Amino acid sequence: MSESAAACVLTSGGLDSAVLVAELLPQYARVFPVYVRSGLQWEEVELHWLRQFLGRLRDARLEPLTIMTLPMEDIYGGHWSVTGDGVPQREAAWDSVYLPGRNIILLAKAAVFCALRGVSTIAIGLLEGNPFPDATPSFLALMAQTVSQGLAHPIAILAPYRGLSKHEIIRRGRHLPLDLTFSCISPIGHHHCGRCSKCAERQQAFAQAGLLDPTAYAHAP
Repeated sequence: MSESAAACVLTSGGLDSAVLVAELLPQYARVFPVYVRSGLQWEEVELHWLRQFLGRLRDARLEPLTIMTLPMEDIYGGHWSVTGDGVPQREAAWDSVYLPGRNIILLAKAAVFCALRGVSTIAIGLLEGNPFPDATPSFLALMAQTVSQGLAHPIAILAPYRGLSKHEIIRRGRHLPLDLTFSCISPIGHHHCGRCSKCAERQQAFAQAGLLDPTAYAHAP
């Protein structure tokens, strides 16, 4: 492996991207975890846990966390992701958590980061069955082509978990400190609320994986 072999990982601190960072470390000489702030109401808590998770990996190939900003409050306006009002609850449909253009803005920002550092791979933790239009293989291929052309720098966008479910990711990462990952969209202090749709998804995934859920919830399931 050459020293130039590097990957940038879009990292939220959730189960999928956390496990992805850890699994890419043996595959690349350098792994850049990148977090993009957009003005969403759970970001400070995500970063609190993400820093702790990355700190536990203790791998020389892991680069320091890079935090970028690309504010979306002016576009999202009164959306629940910004205001915290009307957050999708436990029984809400999966598509209720859709954030329009989310992967477009994340990948665009990461692509410029990569071009300026000579990195040619962006990894994103998309899962099986993701129904959103900016998560399809065709979109990712077109996005990679577009940013490569626009930046005059070859960039591949990898979604290695596209065929996996969340409980399969948990099984793959069961040796990792998954208690330091964060999935909630309505945190209470630094804790998962235990009531939102993302908490419900997390709880169900641990149950399907047949593993004890180590998460501290403000409200018990």
